[in-house]
Amino acid sequence: MFRKPVLLVIAHGSRDPRHAATVHALVRRVRALRPDVRVETGFLDFNVPSAQGVLESLAAEGVRDVVALPLLLTRAFHAKADIPAVLRDAPPQLRIRQADVLGPSPLLLSALERRLYEAGLTPADKSSTGVVLASAGSTDPEAIAVIAAIAREWRHTGWCAVRPAFASAALPRTEDAVRELRALGCAKVAVAPYVLAPGFLPDRIARGAAEADVLADVLGPAPEVARVLLARYEGARVPLRAAIGA
Repeated sequence: MFRKPVLLVIAHGSRDPRHAATVHALVRRVRALRPDVRVETGFLDFNVPSAQGVLESLAAEGVRDVVALPLLLTRAFHAKADIPAVLRDAPPQLRIRQADVLGPSPLLLSALERRLYEAGLTPADKSSTGVVLASAGSTDPEAIAVIAAIAREWRHTGWCAVRPAFASAALPRTEDAVRELRALGCAKVAVAPYVLAPGFLPDRIARGAAEADVLADVLGPAPEVARVLLARYEGARVPLRAAIGA
């Protein structure tokens, strides 16, 4: 039935059951958009099936071509080290390409705005609202720089101001960014979590948003996220097809 490479979505995993539930909801949306593509899910930690276990099962079935897609918003440690290590240990008969991470993408900015409007803002609020772009945080300078660049880009779409914030490993924290936007004179302050699924760090972002007027939901299974995911799959699949003469 499936002639295209298998899409293996590799998520981080979490002890929080909301994380896996959200990942599975996103994968269901991807399957609905592309019923011609076999989509599997594997986790790096905490949840089953493991990414390694899925790769072994695919090889045992006779699958040969796989696109491994990191369900991550930035190229930090998991994308640069953890996932490549899993792929190096995969059964040798598998031909695997690692797709790019999801961000940055204009579609993700659209998803962030969707979540803000769902939380109560309207387009008319845009010019008077300051937004905190709240990410999980990272010790990787490249990942931090990407978040700052996204905040600058988003500011140019009409918001009063946009400030990045981080739940761990970097500063400022969400609550400090909220206060900075208040001090700038923004009539409203909204917090937009730049995270894919609920969990420990998104909960920390939510606590930091206590003084904000609006707290958006996580990106989750937003249709824009599913479209970015499929675009990354196609971007990795084309070189794979060329390499095998498909």
